Amino acid sequence: MSQRLRLRPTMLSDLDFVGSVEFDSQNLPFITPWERTQHEGAVRFPDFRHFIVEGGEDYASIGFVILQGCRNPHGSMELKRLVLQAKGQGYGRACVRLLKQMAFRDLNAHRFWLDVKQLNTRALALYASEGFVEEGRLRESVRLSVGAGFDSLVVMSMLDREYQARLALDQEGPLPAVATLATTWHTAGDPP
Repeated sequence: MSQRLRLRPTMLSDLDFVGSVEFDSQNLPFITPWERTQHEGAVRFPDFRHFIVEGGEDYASIGFVILQGCRNPHGSMELKRLVLQAKGQGYGRACVRLLKQMAFRDLNAHRFWLDVKQLNTRALALYASEGFVEEGRLRESVRLSVGAGFDSLVVMSMLDREYQARLALDQEGPLPAVATLATTWHTAGDPP
């Protein structure tokens, strides 16, 4: 993987960008957008990690990530949201690998989990290929749009021992050429 990728803590000044990515017509069918105040809370609340994903030669902003449960006493951390503008360039896989490393190595998670809409077959294939195991489906649990019906959520997870086994078998591959992996956390007013 040769993608140049880094994560940096989201600042309140980034939230217009976050909203534009979230409401982009290519992303909207696959997520349930948040209001700005929800993103503000995730930037400020210590149980969350809200990151801007930067990639390419110039490290332009290409998406965002939200982790939840970073202080969960049971070590169960959620990949709440991963939304990228750049599609088909390997940034999703690179980002998932960085997030797994952060969850298990840096934040000592026991379980790293997510849910994904069943219609998001591309994301389902990516997560499965990266070692996430399907735990079950929440049948018709999200409304697609008024009058358009419902979709199911697929719950997937990885345990720390499964991640360690993947590392031992060299299944995690090389990480992208990373300038920085933000492992410290800043509050919204702090400089990055």
